[in-house]
Amino acid sequence: MKIQKFSKLSIGDKILMAMGYIVLGLFVLAIILPLVYVVVASFMDPNVLNSQGLSFDFSQWSVSAYKRVFKDEMIWRGFVNSLFYSVSFAVISVFVTLLAAYPMSKKDFVGKGFFNIVFIITMFFGGGLMPTYLLVDNLGLINTVWSVLLPGAVSVWNIILARTYYQSLPDELREASAVDGASELMHFFKILLPVCKPIIAVLALWQFVGMWNSYFDAMIYLEDANMQPLQLVLRSILIQNTPRPGMIADIQSTAEMSRIAELLKYATIVVSSLPLLIMYPFFQKYFDSGVMVGSVKG
Repeated sequence: MKIQKFSKLSIGDKILMAMGYIVLGLFVLAIILPLVYVVVASFMDPNVLNSQGLSFDFSQWSVSAYKRVFKDEMIWRGFVNSLFYSVSFAVISVFVTLLAAYPMSKKDFVGKGFFNIVFIITMFFGGGLMPTYLLVDNLGLINTVWSVLLPGAVSVWNIILARTYYQSLPDELREASAVDGASELMHFFKILLPVCKPIIAVLALWQFVGMWNSYFDAMIYLEDANMQPLQLVLRSILIQNTPRPGMIADIQSTAEMSRIAELLKYATIVVSSLPLLIMYPFFQKYFDSGVMVGSVKG
């Protein structure tokens, strides 16, 4: 059927379609090739990788890097911390976003224009690092989980997206609940939220991924190493080239330490990316209905 439709296109449309497929194919290769490289390199010895490049000879592969990664206590602690931060941040952010977007979606909301302007201004202007740090410090949040969870919990873009999604829902939904005697709170929690699962899933995934990949706020506000997320632990391995002491055991030579650091780089990248790779297939079905439905009114 698709081949028949393609054959009916004009020459110009066929050329445009072919160019589109070529560009799309290049984008797919740009994503797949680095992913394959990292996965294969995580099983190879760094010396072989540097001298011969990638090898698909399974006899040259080993899982020593993963053994060292899974034996390291700080990586496991960082993994648990990141999971806690990401889940908590997603819950807080989505809850605040949905609450803020609901009144903004109502036509009779007094002060709607004023709050719209205030929200939009914050998208273009921020206080900067030092004022934000001083604010967090004065609130007594330094070296607490709240210093990671609260500063970025409100996203104006997400509020606009949720507001547009609310506006795409039929007005008769609220009228029917009002006839049944439902208050605004009851309507929001009992009726509105269940029909907003697509946008909730999209916002939750965005916020989860954003926090999972974030390390800067934790680096600035957290002083306790036991509270560091996984990304900070990986940063010491990937950027500072310093594997944890427990990973090198009795190895003392600088050259061997450098080799171990190279060995651990790709394995830690794979381990840190696994939760996101597992999540995306389950949330993919919500993207079209969540983002596209909320992008058009009427």
